[in-house]
Amino acid sequence: KDIILNHYYFSDFVVFDKIILELKACIFLDESHEKQLLNYLAISKLRLGLLVNFGSDSLQYKRIVL
Repeated sequence: KDIILNHYYFSDFVVFDKIILELKACIFLDESHEKQLLNYLAISKLRLGLLVNFGSDSLQYKRIVL
């Protein structure tokens, strides 16, 4: 706490200044993708995120609320 890191995080899209949309193109979504979105939500102080994967045979998505 109270230590500022010199790192920048860029989400794929921020929709209506309320929703973080994180796009992936991988075979399956795993826990690391969810953790990444949770970090983006915590940093941005937003509450809703959508994790969307276009890389599998059918569209996969997960709604994450902080």
